[in-house]
Amino acid sequence: MMSIHKPISRRTLLRGLGTTIALPWLESMSGADESSVKQGKTESPRRAVFLFVPNGMHMPDWTPTSEGELNKLTPTLQPLEAHKRSLMVLSGLTLNGARALGDGPGDHARCVAAYLTGAHPHKTDGKDIRNGISVDQAAAKAVGRLTRFPSLELGTEPSSQGGRCDSGYSCVYTSNMSWRTPTSPMTKETNPRAVFDRLFGTARANDDAKSLSQRARYRKSILDMVADDADALRRKLGARDKAKLDEYLYAVRQIEGRIDQVEKLSHGESGVADFPRPAGVPKKFDEHVRLLLDMMVLAMQTDSTRIITYMFTNAGSNRGYPHIGVRGGHHALSHHGNDPEKQAQISKINRHHVTLLSHLLDRMAAVKEPSGTLLDNSMIVYGSGIGDGNRHNHDNLPILLIGRGAGTIKSGRHLKYKENTPLANLYLAMLRRMGVETEAFSDSTGELSGLVSET
Repeated sequence: MMSIHKPISRRTLLRGLGTTIALPWLESMSGADESSVKQGKTESPRRAVFLFVPNGMHMPDWTPTSEGELNKLTPTLQPLEAHKRSLMVLSGLTLNGARALGDGPGDHARCVAAYLTGAHPHKTDGKDIRNGISVDQAAAKAVGRLTRFPSLELGTEPSSQGGRCDSGYSCVYTSNMSWRTPTSPMTKETNPRAVFDRLFGTARANDDAKSLSQRARYRKSILDMVADDADALRRKLGARDKAKLDEYLYAVRQIEGRIDQVEKLSHGESGVADFPRPAGVPKKFDEHVRLLLDMMVLAMQTDSTRIITYMFTNAGSNRGYPHIGVRGGHHALSHHGNDPEKQAQISKINRHHVTLLSHLLDRMAAVKEPSGTLLDNSMIVYGSGIGDGNRHNHDNLPILLIGRGAGTIKSGRHLKYKENTPLANLYLAMLRRMGVETEAFSDSTGELSGLVSET
């Protein structure tokens, strides 16, 4: 049987002055025959993405009314209707490490510190911070060597290195959920331009500075810098690969253009800004989120990384959402005292975050891979380390697992677990699917049951 085309390396790069552009998967990279590609018999990498939202949920609008197959989605999850068959709603999971355990108040700090570690953070607002190793970093240690970046840590609000934020807890805990070691949090990047330049720059600082200077002087896109390489590659590709390459480069140009536009506008957002916004960060929250989510897709599509964490906002955020008709700050409203009007406002915020999540899933579902889509080959955790924001409870957490884990997860269901089932059981299951050989993770009691695909 005839080959699609002469194979090219999976690590082929487009190069220009101070610029390297990794490529998405192309049929020519597989070396397989056409029927193998069509049947999805070539292997795709698995990815793990961890998304955090603060202040818990209005759980009645989040939790499906019945277990088993997802039929009608709840009001909060309704924006994910198009991806219903890729969803797993996991009820009953617990973060014991986020509970007080004798340390008194500080649930917001503990909820994010424990979210990916399962650990109980040492209560301090000094330098003697101590937490646990997070699941993303455990995965990065095992598979990070296979990609340009072992992991990416992103968010809309900056990480803090100190200060007092929550009842005697350091701001380090409230603003970082990824931990390389118990004393070393992974600072997240909030500036879309910095993320873009990291993905499409070189490892040499001097070359990057020269490239940025030249691009600014001649108003060049990074695609202009690699045009010759791109044209040479096109001559080696079949028709479908040419179309796929052009579609990918168009997406890169669109994102770069959006960042350029942001940098032309003044920063600040009337009535909403609740943290210092550096140049290059969009003044509108929604555009900030979408830009970062789009670059997450590019990073995974090009296999630049397989591990990503993203914080919509820091723990306890009191950000306002007047553009969706919400009066008051998020944290203040989460202390609703069972006031129906405040609960309705919280539900609006929860649904809005899920709507932004749907943007990510739309983009991932559109990326075709040797076997299925980028979404099919991923495991995405979305949720919070607090259940009901008014109660500050850390059991029965709002947790979604999205994606099929390259065929190892039977999605499209709502599973309910017994009381105090550790969230770490889910992470153990994910680590094993990422190829990490481990008997346990944090306070896990075993791999989370019920996820395995029947195929």
